[in-house]
Amino acid sequence: MLRFLTAGESHGKALVVVVEGLPAGLSVGVSAIQSELARRRLGYGRGPRMRFEADELQILGGVRHGRTLGSPVAIEIGNSEWDRKWTKEMSPEPGVPATKLTTPRPGHADLAGMQKYGFDDARDVLERASARETAARVAVGALAKLLLEAIGVEIVSNVVQIGTATARRDRLPTAADLAAIDASQVRCFDPEAEERMVEEIRKAAKEGDSLGGAVEVVAHGVPVGLGSHVHWDRKLDGLIGQAMMSIQAVKACSVGSGIEIAELRGSAAHDAIYYDSASREYYRRTWRSGGIEGGISTGGPVVVEAWMKPLATLNRPVLETVDVTTKEPGVSFKERTDVTAVPAMGVVAEAMLAIVLAKEALRKFGGDSVAEFSRNRAAFLASLGESPSAVH
Repeated sequence: MLRFLTAGESHGKALVVVVEGLPAGLSVGVSAIQSELARRRLGYGRGPRMRFEADELQILGGVRHGRTLGSPVAIEIGNSEWDRKWTKEMSPEPGVPATKLTTPRPGHADLAGMQKYGFDDARDVLERASARETAARVAVGALAKLLLEAIGVEIVSNVVQIGTATARRDRLPTAADLAAIDASQVRCFDPEAEERMVEEIRKAAKEGDSLGGAVEVVAHGVPVGLGSHVHWDRKLDGLIGQAMMSIQAVKACSVGSGIEIAELRGSAAHDAIYYDSASREYYRRTWRSGGIEGGISTGGPVVVEAWMKPLATLNRPVLETVDVTTKEPGVSFKERTDVTAVPAMGVVAEAMLAIVLAKEALRKFGGDSVAEFSRNRAAFLASLGESPSAVH
């Protein structure tokens, strides 16, 4: 069973993640993980922190000479600002902070977290609630992607909406399009929409405001049979929904055509089934179901969208709140922020989809080594009469 646990705060010394359940023999290099972390820093509208955040990465255990050992993998992602700015404010040693943050920000975990845990300082909540934690998830996602590559699965994301600017959704991007998407200022697959998105960000930045949006994540080559119909917590789309909704600031998720399919009649809402006698494979020509039926992957592309709300920390603090100490009205405090983080959220969403698919693939195919895992997948497809090398 693939699982992971992250620890650390946004401005703490480091983020740490332990990943359990990876089979032995997976080729892993620091550069592959660093590359994914660098992609998380992409996007027009990000704040100045992205220009100097180095994501100082170390693999502390579970990997020897570039290959996993089958034991837990431990990764540390250092905070490049720790020594310069945060050693006293975030020290684990006994003491008191220089300043308490007592005007919680609407839209954040600040007030609810302070009430839940009995804190009188919002920083005790916001440091862990921060989306900085997603750097650790992206590191796990990098490992999951490497494992999925062993069975022919590739994952790509692109931004389909920022503010009111939307992109075309008439073609699913593939891994071959990823370089062009990452080269886009907003990681958008539609050049015309990119220009509109950038203009929206410029306007919001000028006004000190923020923007939300949506990303599309597509997994190609997913084999049939991941997930299950037999229990509510085994359904693949349910697992994906939980993973996407766990990303900070994500407020909605859909699989395939999502809410749009509710407007259609049944005769137009489903993916017809065809059979290719040459490859001995069943296939669909559309992806309205998002590659999942009854909680089980169908063998087609898995298509997911996630919607992110506008960031609640603004460069022009205007959101009304109450000082928890004086109970007087005021405006929320300002932390360093972005105009939008939707392009970065796409990379995080890739990681979360990869983690879910890798976990379910390991549940389905098993194996203590990557070689055994790959053989089991090939044997399963062969038992269906399909070509093990086929990528649906």
